[in-house]
This record gives sequence, C-alpha cells and structure tokens, in this order.
Amino acid sequence: MKISTLNLMSMLTLLISYSACVVSQEKNSLQKTYIVHMDRSTMPGSLDDHSQWYISSLKSVSDSAEILYTYKTVIHGFSARLTAEEAKSLEGQPGVLSVLEEERYELHTTRTPQFLGLDKSEALLPESNTVSEVIVGVLDTGVWPEIESFDDTGLGAVPSSWKGECEGGENFSSSTCNRKLIGARFFSRGYEAAYGPINGTMESKSPRDDDGHGTHTSTTAAGSAVAKASLFGYAEGTARGMATHARVAIYKICWLGGCFASDIVAAMEKAVEDGVNILSMSIGGALSDYDRDSVSVGAFGAMSQGILVSCSAGNSGPFPESLSNVAPWITTVGAGTLDRDFPAFVSLGNGKKFSGVSLYNGKALSDSLVPIVYAGNLSNTTTGSLCLTGSLVPGKVAGKIVVCDRGLNSRVQKGVVVKDAGGVGMILTNTASYGEELVADAHLIPTVDVGQTKGDLIKNYIFSDSNPTATISFDGTQLGVQPSPVVAAFSSRGPNPITPGILKPDLIAPGVNILAGWTGAEGPSGLPADTRRVKFNIISGTSMSCPHVSGLAALLKAAHPEWSPAAIRSALMTTAYSTYKNGEAIQDVATGMPSTPFDYGAGHVNPVAALDPGLVYDATVDDYIGFLCALNYTANQIYTLAKKDFTCKLGMKYSVGDLNYPSFSIPLETTSGKGGGSGAKSIVKYTRTLTNVGTPATYKVSLSSETQAVKMLVEPESLTFSKLNEKKNYTVTFTASSMPSGITSFARLIWSDGKHVVGSPIAFSWT
Repeated sequence: MKISTLNLMSMLTLLISYSACVVSQEKNSLQKTYIVHMDRSTMPGSLDDHSQWYISSLKSVSDSAEILYTYKTVIHGFSARLTAEEAKSLEGQPGVLSVLEEERYELHTTRTPQFLGLDKSEALLPESNTVSEVIVGVLDTGVWPEIESFDDTGLGAVPSSWKGECEGGENFSSSTCNRKLIGARFFSRGYEAAYGPINGTMESKSPRDDDGHGTHTSTTAAGSAVAKASLFGYAEGTARGMATHARVAIYKICWLGGCFASDIVAAMEKAVEDGVNILSMSIGGALSDYDRDSVSVGAFGAMSQGILVSCSAGNSGPFPESLSNVAPWITTVGAGTLDRDFPAFVSLGNGKKFSGVSLYNGKALSDSLVPIVYAGNLSNTTTGSLCLTGSLVPGKVAGKIVVCDRGLNSRVQKGVVVKDAGGVGMILTNTASYGEELVADAHLIPTVDVGQTKGDLIKNYIFSDSNPTATISFDGTQLGVQPSPVVAAFSSRGPNPITPGILKPDLIAPGVNILAGWTGAEGPSGLPADTRRVKFNIISGTSMSCPHVSGLAALLKAAHPEWSPAAIRSALMTTAYSTYKNGEAIQDVATGMPSTPFDYGAGHVNPVAALDPGLVYDATVDDYIGFLCALNYTANQIYTLAKKDFTCKLGMKYSVGDLNYPSFSIPLETTSGKGGGSGAKSIVKYTRTLTNVGTPATYKVSLSSETQAVKMLVEPESLTFSKLNEKKNYTVTFTASSMPSGITSFARLIWSDGKHVVGSPIAFSWT
C-alpha cells in the first residue's frame, strides 16, 4: 500500500507528540513538590516584585515547572514541582536559602467545660463581647457549617479586624458563613500535584468537611452552646466549645491522602493575613530541624505577628521521645482523660464479670450466654488475633462472640469483620502496647473494649473451659470517675528529641472520649459500612486536646489582648496542676503509676487560674533568635525562620537553657559506672525573667525535688513587684552529681505571693 506524503507527515507528527507525552509523563512521575525558601533582601534591583524573581529563579532550572504557591508572610519563597536534579540545581541559585522536599502531615486523631471549672466561674471569664473580637483559625479537614454549633444567635457584627472570606466550591456556598463561622477556605494545589485531581464523588473540593475531624476540632475550640447534645444518648448535656463567643475561621488543608506542607504553609499564610488571633493545628509529621519543618517555620512567622499557635503533641505514646511539634514557639498539647466513662460489661459462663467501655447503641444481646472464641485460636498466622479483613472463617464464628486483639486495623473495623463472618458480638482486648487504656467507640456490633489485664483473664477462661460462653451488656454514661484526669496512653511523650533542653509537651488537656460536632457526610466510625449520621460524635486523640487549649487561649486573649503568645502560654503552663487534691501525682494510664513532666509537661490545664496567673514568662522574637544562636544556626537558617538578617555575635555565650521558658529541662553529664554520685559534679546556671501581670506583691520561691543527686539554688529568693508589667530576673544554679545514662528525676519550682502560685516543672536527665 502506498502511503501519501501527507499521511506520512501526520504519522510523524503523532509519533513526535506521543514521544513528547511519554517524556512528559516520565518527568512528572519523577517530580516532587519542593518548598523553596528565599532571601528577599537579595532580589535583583531590575525586577519589580518578588513573584517575578521567584518565576525567573524557577525558569533558570526548568522550562516547564510552575509555581504552586508564592509565600510572603509566614515564609518567604514559593512551592513548585521539580525533579531531584532541578531542586539541587535551584539550591545553588542566588538568594535561595534552602530547597526542601515537601512533607506529608497526618491528623492526630459535653462534659469538658464542667470538668475544667468553666461553668462555675462565669464571673471570672471575660465579657462575651470581648471574646467575640477573638478569631480562632482552625487548619484541618474543613467544616460542616449546618450544625447548631455554628449558630450565630446573639453575636454582633464580624470584627473589623477580619480580612478573610468565605470561599465557595463543591457542595459549599460562599453564603454559608455567618457571624460565628466568619470564614472558610480550602488549599489543595499541593495535594493535587501529588495525587492528581480531587475526586468529587469521594470528597468535596471546597471547605466542606467530608471527614468530620475538622468539624470536631473547631467546635471543641469555639463552638456555640447546644443543649441536649449527645451521641446516641451517650454523654448527653450541653455541648459547647471552650470560647463559645469567639469567631471561627476554617482552613481546609487535609484530604483523603493526608495534609501536604505546601498547602499547610499557604493556609497559615492566609490565616495570618486574614487576621486570626489563634491558630489551632491538630496535625503532625516526621521530626526535623526547626528550619526544615514547615509547621515550625510557619508557626514562627505567625508568632512574630502576635498569633498563638497550638498544636497536638501526637498519638505515638506511651513511647518516649515520640513527640511532634516541639518548637518552643509552638504550644504543644498532650491528652488526658475526663471524669466521664461509658461502661460496658462482659459476663462469662464461669460467673465472672469484667468491665470495659463502649458506645454501641444498637440491638443488645440477650441475657442468655452464647459461645465465645478467641480469634487467635482460629488461625495459624501471627496476625490471626487481630481480626483483619477476611481473616475469620464464618463456620468458626457464626453465632458467637469473638475476642479480637487491638492493633493494625481500626477498632470498629474489627467488629465489621466479626459481623461479616456471622459473629454476634466482639470483645476487643488490649495488648501490651496499649496496656489498660480504654477508648470508647461507636461500634456497629455489640462490643466491649477491655484492658490488657482483663483481656488476658478472658482469654485464659477460653483456653481452660471446654465450652466457654459469655454475654455483653451496656450501662450508658457514668460521671465522677476517679482518678481523673490521667495521662492517655496514646499521648506522645518527651524527652524532646530535637532539643532536650526544652521540655515538651507543654501541658495536657482533655483528649479522651470528647463529644463535639460532626460531619453529615460520614458515620461516627468513619467506615464505609457505617450508614448512621449524627450531629455530634465522641472521639479521642491529641487532636481533641489541642483545640481545648486553642479555645482557652482565645479566652485569655480576650481578657488580656495585650499579652503575647508566650505570655498566654506561660499563664496556661504555670497555673496547670500536676497532682490530685490529695497531693498524689497525676497517673499514667499506660503504667498505672505516677506520670512525670515528660508525660504532662507543666501539668493539666486550669483555665480559671490561668486568667489571673500573677506572673508570666514572656518571650520575644529576639529571644527565640538567641535560642537559635545557641543551637549554632547559621544566618541562612535564622533568616528562613525569622525572615530577617541576623548574625549571632561572636564571643557572646548563647544558652538553650536561658530561653525564657516556663519550664526547665536539664540534660546532665553521665558516668560510665553503675553507681552514681561519686564522679565530677556538673554546675549549670539558668536565668529567667518574670513579668508582673497582677497587682503589686512580693513573691517568694520554694523548691521540691525527688532526688538528692541535684542541689538547687535560686537567687534571689524573693522578688518584689511594685507596678504592672515590671520585670525581675532570677538565676537557678543546678549542681548535679554524675549518674548512669538513662536516669531521670524531677523537681518543681514555685513562686508565690500567697494568692498566686506560679509553678514550673524541672526535668533532669542523664543521657
């Protein structure tokens, strides 16, 4: 067959186009998102603005790369898709401080006002019209605006300081916002660059919350009061946020595939420009140096403009050094329990009865005993006890209660697996990784969650009885549970893995079984099989404790609008409590033993006391820059965080310990021997500055310690303040004996005028 010249040219054109497409696809598969930090002071004078400079810098290494976002507020620079070679080449361009591969962050997934004492102290709280001037920005999965928690009844005009807007999009109208929910935006360029266009059948490309997490955190921080709220009758009462009159602004940064750094920074930037006063972020990623962690860099920029940033500590406890968000300019929040529980019971055929927890509300089992089996006995695999999808044989579990071990898949998903195999109920038992921690869930099958000890006893019964039987029952909501609070086992712990000289977390707040608003797009379990729809849900995590502190910070900002973020955090920390009323230390549910400052930081938040702390440990941007100098940060690294040129002074002694922080963490020298105390002594001096935010008074210091290995001397022993905002310095000298590596000990320093108690935890670690 003869091919015409025209046809041949057409074929060649198609071939060339196809080849170019293949090359483009291959390049796209090699590209990743990078965040480029720029030194704006070095922009060539021939250019009119920084955006032009960023574009020309990018084009110098790639003709096809496009900028995702430009940043000018919390960071200086831009984000773009690049190959590794292009990123490396860009890093050598003039004015480029660093080129960092984007990190993916994950979510850290009522009774609270009464538990915190807010219901009994209305007279001490700031006026509602003052609180209504405070704007809490929440970076999360978006918002479900139709629920009553965003009712704006009684609120006046939107604060004049607000510069934001309500963005429309899929399933979300720009007219949805009101005087409570004053703004909503979404950020998806980074996410879509990594995963492709958002699938509108699975999630909304808009501020709409299809997950529930963002609605839960935002209503916890500042939701309006809603009477007779509950989840299936559990935890019934008035649901309200910590700052019921504060305004809420939503920034959707998290999608089905996670939360991407380029989107997070863009949202933080816009929130600062919009005029928020508090930023609440219940997310976390892998630990890295402060100038390489996008949340840390963005938080520094927000802090420098007077915005307090509250972040969750993470859900990787009870393992040590498991924290996220440890920068000292971030308020890092761990999780504790409430004095409320949702008891459920397992009754065995041998007459024994064990208590656990559950939020199941469907048809209950009869009082008649039914056969019970342990999933671990039904499989030869090492994961057989976990009730993973497809792991149960219907013929072996039909009509029976199945005992499943916690781990790998979600707790509620295990019940779905049991149900699909014909099981009639589930007992979910903790393994050593979870100890005695109990987290209630809205199960889809009659289920009781029990701790490790009770779980082992139930398994022993199954192993030893030829015909084991059981039944399950439920007992609603129980109040007044003691001891409370206790540190949640999942709450991430110190020591601080980045800077051991800064104690983290800063404090703990309620984070277990928290009732708050929920999305209408997901059932309470979040599983596809869960077709139930609720207005409120009960979930747990440091994601839940973080917005408690965000909302309480809003109350403090309303009462003291002149306070800096450091002053607000100081007030929350120095008034926190670490013991029960009987003087015993707050317990750690993971061990059943007393917890330590590595678990709870300064202690459990006490908002009423925080409104009048007496004294605060304040800190400025320059104080944090001095801290960076103590870490030997370069001028470029400091510019990345502070957005200004600064060179640490030669010959000046910078000390991490001298950062004006409300807590103390002292890494000490170790001895190689098994004994301690006989080697050379370490002498460390820390200086702190206290600012009077109360009436004139004289404060005297007191010290308590659990160790003889460290002698402490405070000079002077008393401080007299004669006027508001007066500052006084003091020095603590720690003289420590050498001890074996791994030893820790704790102490507490208190300044008191007889009315105010200004407490600081002290953590010693020989490492």
